[in-house]
Amino acid sequence: MPETKQSLSILHLILEASFLVQMVMLILFLASVISWVMIFQREIYQRKASAAFSFFEKQFWSGIDLNQLYRQGNGRNEVVEGIENIFRAGFKEFTRLRQQAGADSDAVMEGSMRAMRVALAREEEKLEENLPFLASVASVSPYVGLFGTVWGIMVSFLNIANAGQPSLATVAPGIAEALIATAMGLFAAIPAVLAYNKFSARAENLLSNYRTFAEEFSAILHRQVHSK
Repeated sequence: MPETKQSLSILHLILEASFLVQMVMLILFLASVISWVMIFQREIYQRKASAAFSFFEKQFWSGIDLNQLYRQGNGRNEVVEGIENIFRAGFKEFTRLRQQAGADSDAVMEGSMRAMRVALAREEEKLEENLPFLASVASVSPYVGLFGTVWGIMVSFLNIANAGQPSLATVAPGIAEALIATAMGLFAAIPAVLAYNKFSARAENLLSNYRTFAEEFSAILHRQVHSK
């Protein structure tokens, strides 16, 4: 029963808050909801990318013929992403340039490496998608909540000045709604900053693996183009 009373009192304070404080609470609530949607989306995408990297890397180093590995991707209807996209971009350009009459070995390698760099840049954008928004929520939300707090306290002081006989009942609602705004600001910011740090570190780790693979794959292509 006490918990129910506390919940109702908090809801009452939110409903009875000034329009400006309610707008602050609404903005923070929406920011929190959007952040959680992005957090779940990033978690699913980055986990999938990490699993795809491990799977494709095992295939690549299993000794399978590169042409066969490339053709396997042609037979799938799903969108190719991650490390396989980097492989396919580099190998496709390598094959296309090598088939040209009188193709220079250095030009072939430069073309394939350029294609992999472009693919790598696109994968970097995908891995870091929505992270700037999480960073903004993490840094701005406490200040938005603080603004609501300052406004609520200012309203409380105005109520004290206008009341003939100031009492706790006169100032308590304004201070309480101010504290709720602060709490909502922290509620939006804390998950966002934790998620941003986690996903940034994971994205950087995956990008490092992608770059290492691209360098190793370039070395293999370099040996092939100079073998004949």
